[in-house]
Amino acid sequence: MRRVAILLFNDVEVLDFAGPFEVFSVCRTTNGDRLFDVQIVAEHDAIIAARNGLMIKPHTTIEDAEEYDIVVIPGGRGTRREMKNDRIKVWVKKQYAEVELMLSVCTGSLVLGTTGLLDGVHATTHHGAFDELAEAAPSTVVVRDKKYVDNGKIVTSAGISAGIEMALHVVRRLHGAETAERTANYMEYDWDPKND
Repeated sequence: MRRVAILLFNDVEVLDFAGPFEVFSVCRTTNGDRLFDVQIVAEHDAIIAARNGLMIKPHTTIEDAEEYDIVVIPGGRGTRREMKNDRIKVWVKKQYAEVELMLSVCTGSLVLGTTGLLDGVHATTHHGAFDELAEAAPSTVVVRDKKYVDNGKIVTSAGISAGIEMALHVVRRLHGAETAERTANYMEYDWDPKND
């Protein structure tokens, strides 16, 4: 079972994290065995105030976090603060050195960009933040016409619901098309992998 950490912070966009959370949490084998263990990680052990007033209690903090196979950095207005937060950037870079996959949704790519992790690679973000990503990571090739971009170890997605598409892509990459399709069907999500 792969361990997934989703980093949360104040003003995180709800569907940016809830979409991938749902995909990884409900993904199962044909026997019903879970394939991912998902944890919410935050800088502090305090309630996170997401966009539009949703309150979330994290499972653990970046100080106490365990080892993960996959880390997800969601977006939202809060990324403009977190991309300047040295503690978060140090944690993200440390995780990158240890994980199998580093994922971002929406403006989560701004956090990756300011750490240097997107230098020289193709990446995407919310359509309203293309210029911000180009400014935060000048050597990144900003992709403006894809739901997600897979660079191997780093996968970035466009905004909000595109995180679901990216997470299903990751499930397919790690566990095959049948598992990804079964997950999408369970979620009653209209997913067409041919549109990748």
